[in-house]
Amino acid sequence: MFFAHQLQGFGGQRRLPTLHLLILDTLTMKNQNAETQALHFRIDNAKTHPVATPIYQNSAFTADSPYFYTRKSNPNSVEFEGALALLEECKQVVSTTTGMSAIMLVLQQLRPGDHLVINQYIYGCSYKLFQRYAEQMNLTLSILDLSTRAGREEIPDNVSMVLFETPTNPFLKTIPIQEVADITAQKNPQALVVVDNTWATPLFQKPLQCGAHLSLASATKYISGHSDVMGGFIATNDAQLADNLLQSRFYSGAILDPNSAWLLRRSLHTFPIRMREHVRITEDLYQFLKTRDEVKKIYLPETSTKQLQHYGGILFFDFSEAYQQHYVLFRDALSLFDTGTGMACVSSMVAQPWSGSHASLCDSEKRDMGINTGLVRLCFGLENADDLRADLERAFLALH
Repeated sequence: MFFAHQLQGFGGQRRLPTLHLLILDTLTMKNQNAETQALHFRIDNAKTHPVATPIYQNSAFTADSPYFYTRKSNPNSVEFEGALALLEECKQVVSTTTGMSAIMLVLQQLRPGDHLVINQYIYGCSYKLFQRYAEQMNLTLSILDLSTRAGREEIPDNVSMVLFETPTNPFLKTIPIQEVADITAQKNPQALVVVDNTWATPLFQKPLQCGAHLSLASATKYISGHSDVMGGFIATNDAQLADNLLQSRFYSGAILDPNSAWLLRRSLHTFPIRMREHVRITEDLYQFLKTRDEVKKIYLPETSTKQLQHYGGILFFDFSEAYQQHYVLFRDALSLFDTGTGMACVSSMVAQPWSGSHASLCDSEKRDMGINTGLVRLCFGLENADDLRADLERAFLALH
């Protein structure tokens, strides 16, 4: 009874439910072993009213639950998807374990003999996945430079799917989504246009409003923003496509676990604030990099009111000729830029695409993509911009 008295008189606040009374009622009503009763005792979730959705760390739900089984659906993944759908301004979002699993679910919509078109400039692991999947599934794979009008005109008449990033990885080239969608529809009205929107994010670019059928992203990057959870998602306005993707996710088991979905949903609360700061810091340091003789060229995407409205976080630069082989010296002289595989998060990162994001490509494939050892990727976190500028300046001076 001590616990009950404590609850009733705590600070003069409203009385809290006394759990011991619920237990006593259970014991009184059932002529069962106490161990059995303890095993089946539950609080009434309908009366909890949490201000933040808890983690539903469940694999199973009762037969009358709309969630059925976490491999199919879970309250945490559903809430995450709902929030993303508002940001993407779309009808349906399908969350996945990683960005690569999101791409894989999309590829599973193709059939043997279909024709897949990808952009020449694309993340190295995506590039290799497309090659492997095309070989395994007997797909025709065309690799075009969709950042040019000539490349877009080369989209074949029998195209089944066009998949590309914009801005691209590397070089942050812009691909006009609506133009690709229009050309693809002329060639084959049934073909799908798929945009990897990871680096633009749904805050700054909404591919579905520009003619794409599917918009996908790695939630591991800016959506998470903290390098502590992995995830992916696919957005669409097509009900049949959404159902096909959900079926593929269910049978492949590619759904987010509840804890990851909860973490990603929590990250969305600060997502707009973080992205605005990434933009501000990137603009500041871009102006600094323009003053450095060690930098030959800086790569940033074009922004416009029609497609990519804002941009920030990641840029590339080429070392000047005298410093082409000095990446390791530059990297080791930095103190605020981590060197791991993470990026697009609260801490800054430095990377060499040749040995990092595109390491899975052979040397000739890298060169065909325009990648050399003097290309550097900088991902700006949320450190003070003055501190990042000073750190970069020290690293440049170390090259002399």
